[in-house]
Amino acid sequence: MRVKQPILLLLFLLTFSSCRDFLDVKPLESISDTETITNQNSALTALRGVYSALGDGGYYGTSFQSIGYLSGDNVQWTGSQSQVQEFINKKVNADNSTISSAWIAIYRTINRANNVLAKVPTVTDPSFTTAQKNQYVGEAYAIRALAYFDLARTFGGVPIITSPTEKPTDNSGIKRSTQADTYAQVLKDLDAAEPLLPTTVDRYRVTQRTVFALKARFYLYQKNYAKAEEYATKLISDATNYRLVKPYGAFFQSDARGTAESVFEIFYNGTTEVNSHRGQWQPQTNGGTRQWAPNDALVALLNNPAIGGNRSVLVAKDNQNRWYGNLYYRNPASDPSYIFRIAEAYLIRAEARAQQDKLPDALTDLNAVRDRAGLTALTATTTPTKDAVLLAIENERRVEFALEPHRWFDIVRTGRASAVFNLSDANRYVLPIPVQQLLTDKALEQNPGY
Repeated sequence: MRVKQPILLLLFLLTFSSCRDFLDVKPLESISDTETITNQNSALTALRGVYSALGDGGYYGTSFQSIGYLSGDNVQWTGSQSQVQEFINKKVNADNSTISSAWIAIYRTINRANNVLAKVPTVTDPSFTTAQKNQYVGEAYAIRALAYFDLARTFGGVPIITSPTEKPTDNSGIKRSTQADTYAQVLKDLDAAEPLLPTTVDRYRVTQRTVFALKARFYLYQKNYAKAEEYATKLISDATNYRLVKPYGAFFQSDARGTAESVFEIFYNGTTEVNSHRGQWQPQTNGGTRQWAPNDALVALLNNPAIGGNRSVLVAKDNQNRWYGNLYYRNPASDPSYIFRIAEAYLIRAEARAQQDKLPDALTDLNAVRDRAGLTALTATTTPTKDAVLLAIENERRVEFALEPHRWFDIVRTGRASAVFNLSDANRYVLPIPVQQLLTDKALEQNPGY
């Protein structure tokens, strides 16, 4: 993948100067991606760089996540920047700055993971144990899998790059793979990661349990419902470590982080690393811009006791009586980004079971999420058919993950975009390849319809 020189510098010259509390090592300043990994300490620094890229503002820090919820039907744009409104209108153009930012940030994450994968196995530091090497490599595989999964569901097929980009001529001229081949790379990486990782619980760092979560989501997207159920069950059955905390707001309110709700979240310290989501959601009186706000439909759903239940804590009113989203609220901006919560495992398993005609079991999982929200249980009387159960799950996911990046991808993957979004042009179910990438690498081809 050839990119403009400033972007290339980001890909292979960025230093790993930020500090993650959950990776217990001080940063090594001004070390390039091409020279970092010579011993155990520098290997850990390089791995920290992978996590830092994952939490970057272009990826799970803001831009990529915003694609997932701005493109849905829960959020309105209150500002004047037309490129954000493109997501609301479902008419994203190739020169959109958000998709460009996300593309660059995701490939930066892949490049850093590739660096770890290429170099960690060759380190001869006697203090660097085989178990540590396996863990670092497993983490890099899993994060690279997540990155390609996000690319595939957003853009379709993309260039698959599995070696580090160390100079401008590396990895240029690589054509796009198909979406199916890109998803195949995701599974290959997850399969490679799973046996290398520890079985411990760590909500900020990839473990074998994180891979279970990513595989459950992956198989749901692939419509392999038996495997989706299997991997979701691996998490749900570990009730000692993963459970739906009550009430709903307990996983994020009162500065909570790393609760039993969380399978994998990104840590921000609020000083050297901030989650810029906060500024977009909070109103001016709280030091934000409120440029993203819950729309009237979502506010009505969340405040309906029979639908939102205690999830109404996701929204609040400012001093001008305007609703704003309150998932990201901390000052300084140290709110976690939630990549996978145990609620998703329940709803994945509910959907997978419904698709396999296990309707009573599907309702049990769905009702676990509803119970946490303070809602009454659905029954075979209220939801008597497979279609009714699947629609109830879809509606529950809309409210449960109201301000998280699921809604757009959920409706597209289930083939419901025409009915729900009135979007009949199937070309718009994936986004355009950013125009900057097309201009700088002639091997890339644009998606149809753009």
